[in-house]
Amino acid sequence: MRSRPPGDRARLVAPVTSTRATASKMALLRDGRCLLRLLRAGLRDAAGRQLGSLPARPCCALGRAVAGVPEALHPSTLGWAAGLRRSSTRAAESGEKLEESAVPPPHTLVNDTESVQGAATSYEFQAETKKLLDIVARSLYSEKEVFIRELISNGSDALEKMRYKLISEGKVLPELEIHVQTDPKKGTIIIQDTGIGMTREELISNLGTIARSGSKAFLEALQNKEEATSKIIGQFGVGFYSSFMVADKVEVFSQVAETGAPGYYWCSDGSGMFEVSEASGVRTGTKVILHLKEDCKEFATEERVKAVITKYSNFISFPLYLNGKRTNTLQALWMMDPKEVGEEQHREFYRFIAQTYDEPRYILHYKTDAPLNICSIFYVPETKPSMLDISRELDSSVALYSRKVLILTKATDILPKWLRFLKGVVDSEDIPLNLSRELLQESTLLRKLRDVLQKRLIKFLINQSKKDTPKYAKFFEDYGLFIREGIVTTAEQEVKEDIAKLLRYESSALPVGQLTSLTEYASRMPAGSRNIYYLCAPNRHLAELSPYFEAMKKKSAEVLFCYEQFDELTLLHLREFDKKKLLSVETDIVVDHYKEEKFEESNLEEHLSSQDAEDLMAWMRNALGSRVATIKVTPRLDTHPAMITVLEMGAARHFLRMQQLAKTTEERAQILQPTLEINTGHPLIKKLSQLRTSHPDLAQMLLDQIYDNAMIAAGLNDDPRPIVNRLNCLLAKALEKY
Repeated sequence: MRSRPPGDRARLVAPVTSTRATASKMALLRDGRCLLRLLRAGLRDAAGRQLGSLPARPCCALGRAVAGVPEALHPSTLGWAAGLRRSSTRAAESGEKLEESAVPPPHTLVNDTESVQGAATSYEFQAETKKLLDIVARSLYSEKEVFIRELISNGSDALEKMRYKLISEGKVLPELEIHVQTDPKKGTIIIQDTGIGMTREELISNLGTIARSGSKAFLEALQNKEEATSKIIGQFGVGFYSSFMVADKVEVFSQVAETGAPGYYWCSDGSGMFEVSEASGVRTGTKVILHLKEDCKEFATEERVKAVITKYSNFISFPLYLNGKRTNTLQALWMMDPKEVGEEQHREFYRFIAQTYDEPRYILHYKTDAPLNICSIFYVPETKPSMLDISRELDSSVALYSRKVLILTKATDILPKWLRFLKGVVDSEDIPLNLSRELLQESTLLRKLRDVLQKRLIKFLINQSKKDTPKYAKFFEDYGLFIREGIVTTAEQEVKEDIAKLLRYESSALPVGQLTSLTEYASRMPAGSRNIYYLCAPNRHLAELSPYFEAMKKKSAEVLFCYEQFDELTLLHLREFDKKKLLSVETDIVVDHYKEEKFEESNLEEHLSSQDAEDLMAWMRNALGSRVATIKVTPRLDTHPAMITVLEMGAARHFLRMQQLAKTTEERAQILQPTLEINTGHPLIKKLSQLRTSHPDLAQMLLDQIYDNAMIAAGLNDDPRPIVNRLNCLLAKALEKY
């Protein structure tokens, strides 16, 4: 501060020393000026971020804690402000002028107050733990920095347990923080949390044995490897043991959050033994002290550790301090105005909660006050889901909060199972904090919340399909199986039809590659039409060559082409859409059996006579035996010699596929009761009529092949290999005269 001339100093001091009342007035005046400067400059937290208001203190987490909010004035900051007020009064009374700017001192809880009490008890690491320590120390040098991430994550878990315990007991939350302190001179790094702490038994159990099957799996994964990545470490959660990658000695002080409980000290050099003893001066929580190896002293420098924290732990929701300075800055994006959240913020937040490095394909930031208070963010991953993602055993990736307090990390019941591919956060003030997880599953409130979110998400995806059709087509290609699952597993017809608005299919009325929705199909239907027709086939080429599509073309009806394995099951469960019945073209053909079918008079001469057709069908019934229930002539076919029709063929196919009961043709026929419809104008059928009397053996072989071909075309014969020998014989017969 610039020095003053003696005269100025005297003029400043003289009025103050005149009377005590004058001194008090000047102190209040300076207090007011100080507060005014603070308000003009804007309150700032320990990380130096400006705080425009005094928001609620963050106390929520997602997984390992997702949601941080700009921290309220920290107790230490408030203490500093109060101290500043007292200092200003003392300064006024002593004649000292307050500095123009005041910066809060670093906030740290790391103090050397602990001391070991009594004799230590030695223990031997569990055999598997010894093996793990050896592998970690020998194999993971390329990823040494991850020990910081693992220890901070452990601290976050301990803080979350503490938060949950205190909220359950109705107690006031203390300072829930993680502190990291580096000391280049001593070559140490300390990571301390104010979490739940550990008892003597927990120290021995948690730090001396591998209790988790995941860690055992980690051993198996690394048994024959010389290196492992941080991804593997995180996947199996070896956590604390990663400390021995960089430290030749690890000390732990821990104190549980119970009045009168003693503190404990744990120590090991990773060689196979560890010691445990009582300790005094231990703060509630856990303090881990790493004495770094000579070649790992870089982790005793603030710059190196800060880079690691920024890389791995920047989004921890609890306050994280490095050498007294706040380092993590993640905000609760779902509580913000959607218009104020930028793409980069969404990208970083998504990558954290999804634990991935891709980008969100779709983003829904949804806030509403009616019928429930909801603040939420949902992300659709860009990456195509794997078979594990598709598995119904996969947990939800959406967390449930109430007033920024975590209720469930993986809220399985917050969304229907078919929406489990979404990543995100849901916060609702209507959900009470003390609602148990068991009651949550049966909560009427939660069911209402689930219904509201499902409707909003369906509406969002429909809007996206209109906004960018090619992008939605790619989404449906990648995530269509989830949508189909939603229709199959949902009981309410109204909800089924809502989900069905997301389905997309090719159509006989549209060019190859162009998709249409059921809503669009219904809008193109002629007045009075009641059926939406579909045909299941592996691809469009086979669909258009199908005898069933050929039979439908004469009705000039639009047909949806369904290529996926579960499309048929999906549409069978859907049953109807917009008061229109969903009908397979195969079923439509069966229904038309009961109507009178006539040939066009101009084509009569191209077909067998009625008598020849009757004689042929009588012979065919005898030759096929129990493989068919009925044989009839159809005018629907032009290019195919025959086709199989079964009542509810789609359901029959699905039944055979799922039950796998019928192993022979006769067994299948007993279940299906198929009808063989023949085209008496086709050359093969005409030739068959001649051969049945002149060459009965060849005719039988030809009939069997026609029947099997029809079964394959109907999708009722999954294994055509048994017919190969017969087909070769027919080819040989055909070439005999050459």
